[in-house]
Amino acid sequence: MSFGCFARKVRDPSLPHAWRVAALRCCVQLYRPIGFHATLAFLADVAGPYQRDEAALLRALEILIVSRRAWQADVRAYAETRRQAKRQGRRSPRPGDRNPDHTPDHWYGAPQQAALHALGSWHRPFVPDPKTPDRTGAAVLTCAAAALASDGSLTPEQQRSLLDSIAELQERLRRPGRHRDDSVAHKRDRDLLRLAMLAAAASPAAAALSHPGGSTAVR
Repeated sequence: MSFGCFARKVRDPSLPHAWRVAALRCCVQLYRPIGFHATLAFLADVAGPYQRDEAALLRALEILIVSRRAWQADVRAYAETRRQAKRQGRRSPRPGDRNPDHTPDHWYGAPQQAALHALGSWHRPFVPDPKTPDRTGAAVLTCAAAALASDGSLTPEQQRSLLDSIAELQERLRRPGRHRDDSVAHKRDRDLLRLAMLAAAASPAAAALSHPGGSTAVR
C-alpha cells in the first residue's frame, strides 16, 4: 500500500484510534529520514502524544508529509540536473555529486533538530574488529558524541574529521562486491555512515560542507 493510502487511514475518523496510529507507523516505514524508531520518537516530541491524542496524531502526519514533500522536490531537482548532465555527455554522476534519491540522509525542514534527537537515541553500538582497528569508526563515534554534547557546535578539526570519515565510508561502500565478500563489515560501515551523516546534519557548518547543494544518499 502507498504512503498516500496509509495517510488517508490516519485521517479517517471512522477508524479506531489504534488503527490510525498503526497507519502512521506504516507511513513512517515508507519515509523514515532518521530511521524508523527515531522518526516516530521525533514525531511524538514535536507533535505530542499521538498514540492517544487525535490532534497530535494529525499534527504528526502533517509534519511527516511536509518533510516528505520537501525531499521529493529535492529528488525531482536532482533528476532534472542529471538529465541536463546527460545531454552534455556526463552519463554517470561523479562520486561527490549530491544525490537525495532513495534514503534521505536528514530530516527535510528540521535537519539539525531531528539529527540531534536521533543521535540521542542511537542504539546500534559500534563493535570494531579487533584484528583491524578502525580509526574511521572511532572518529565517527567521537564526532557524534561531540555533536550531541555541544548541540551541534563542532570545532573545525572535528568538522574535517567527520567529513573525511564520511568520504572514507562512502568509498568503502562503493567497492564492487563488498557486501557479498564481507557482509558484516558492509553493514557496520553503512551504520557508521548513517551515524556520521546524522552528526553532520546536527552541525550546520559540517552539513554545509558535506552537501552544499543538497543531500548525499546513504545506500
